Amino acid sequence: MREIFELINSMSPYLLLGFTLAGIMHAFIPATIYNRYLSGNNFRSVLNAAILGIPLPLCSCGVIPTAMSLRKDGASKGATVSFLIATPQTGIDSIIATYSLMGLPFALLRPLAALVTALFGGSLTNYIEKINNETTATSEAAACCRQEAKSSVAQKLRNAMNYAYIEMMQDIGKWLVMGLVIAGVITVFVPDTFFSLFADKPLASMLLVLLFAVPMYLCATGSIPIAVALMLKGLSPGTALVLLMAGPAVNVASLLVIGKVMGKKSLLTYLFSIISCALLLGLGIDYLLPREWFVSPLEQIHACHDCGISYFSTVCTVILTLLLANAFIQRYRGKKDETCSCHACNVTAWSIIIKGMNCNHCKSNAEANIIKVAGVESVKIDLPTGKATIYGTPNRKDVIKAVEKLGFTVEE
Repeated sequence: MREIFELINSMSPYLLLGFTLAGIMHAFIPATIYNRYLSGNNFRSVLNAAILGIPLPLCSCGVIPTAMSLRKDGASKGATVSFLIATPQTGIDSIIATYSLMGLPFALLRPLAALVTALFGGSLTNYIEKINNETTATSEAAACCRQEAKSSVAQKLRNAMNYAYIEMMQDIGKWLVMGLVIAGVITVFVPDTFFSLFADKPLASMLLVLLFAVPMYLCATGSIPIAVALMLKGLSPGTALVLLMAGPAVNVASLLVIGKVMGKKSLLTYLFSIISCALLLGLGIDYLLPREWFVSPLEQIHACHDCGISYFSTVCTVILTLLLANAFIQRYRGKKDETCSCHACNVTAWSIIIKGMNCNHCKSNAEANIIKVAGVESVKIDLPTGKATIYGTPNRKDVIKAVEKLGFTVEE
């Protein structure tokens, strides 16, 4: 437990700062910006998608419906793949948290690696699919899940705090806690000499990490304590970067959705881009850059664990714990259904079960797509159960089609 507490104490001030900045970005940056610059079938749209995606605090499940919405609103295939690759690997919160636990070199390398991989994957997709011969869809409406047009500054601040300390903590809090627990288990039970077996075989250690990182889910922030624990046991910096890149960007669920929605060619391009770039960048770090750049910050942080308790960090840890607990309670306490404004008009209500939603971004995108269907007056989705209650008289098949376009499945 001490190891877990020390990791949380080291990260908590930076996590709180990262959550806050992520909320401010979400509330104050117009959603239309993320649609406006991604429609071209060229390198510029790929670059725009990567730059826009890198600071966004979206996990690998949340980025899927977001990317599908961008695609529907006119983003090219290359830009969509670029966004899919860059976004889950980093985020303003994970960059700050990386700096707190792994030092400046890793904090700079993570977004740079995400940018390089996204540019490669998006450009390769453009080339393979030859999308210059395709006609992309045009946006019929701006994203309706974020209507900022006439919001006051006070309302935007409330939205920022709600997003940061409720929605975002609900989305990644569980995975962050799991990552910290796994890191503590690694610290306690993995022998100090285990990774010395791979000291002269960095490629073998990277392939071993990929074997476990690709199928499992790791969020960009939750992967940090695991990488730290492994490096303190002797894992090479390049292999740690492979974990930080492949873990958040790839998992079985995302692969299935991308294959279904984007097609097999895009799926293979996506997977090949992440794995090949992760290996090349990892090997480049191990063979071309001084190991001390990456190991020294960890050793200093590890040494400081015996320097006494930081009261400021402890206070931040308590605040973070209370906020996480509140977010989980808000999600699972089973709120009473809110009365729809359409009830007075006796509008028909019916429901479906949506499978595959894992975070509030998934929920928001599903609601945004359903509300666009002709005949829908309003919609409410309960994320834990996946139950979507639709008010109005739309064609049921149109609603199901709108949901499935995002990569989800529907049970009636």
